[in-house]
Amino acid sequence: MRRYQRTLFNVCARYLGNERDADDVCQEVMLKVLHGLKQFEGKAKFKTWLYSITYNECITQYRKDKRKRRLYDALSLDTQEEAQEPEQPAVDSKGLDHWLVHVNQVDREILVLRFVAELEFQEISDIMNMGLSATKMRYKRALEKLKKHISNPF
Repeated sequence: MRRYQRTLFNVCARYLGNERDADDVCQEVMLKVLHGLKQFEGKAKFKTWLYSITYNECITQYRKDKRKRRLYDALSLDTQEEAQEPEQPAVDSKGLDHWLVHVNQVDREILVLRFVAELEFQEISDIMNMGLSATKMRYKRALEKLKKHISNPF
């Protein structure tokens, strides 16, 4: 588990956009893995199983945050306090995070799993519950979109 800990944190931080939530999600993942280890049947690689849990926990956290933001908007609460304390990005502004805002959430997750977690396409498609060819095509299109933004940022 320790050998995956840093990579899991990086995946969560890039997916969620801040280190505090990433740390919370990583702890949840570790607990779920420990409790679910007996149910792990070995049909998939341990690494794939681990990233599936991580991916699902990130989605859960993202949805919680989204609901909370909608609640703030609906109640017209002042979020200026939160805006005054910006989260530190997981990497510097010229890093991967800076460019990932130009692709949608699913494509962002594919890129993060490929570059940060260094997973194979088959593992990514298993985690994302999509076909291998669809995963590769989304990856290719996301890269093309990123290249376009990097070469012409304005």
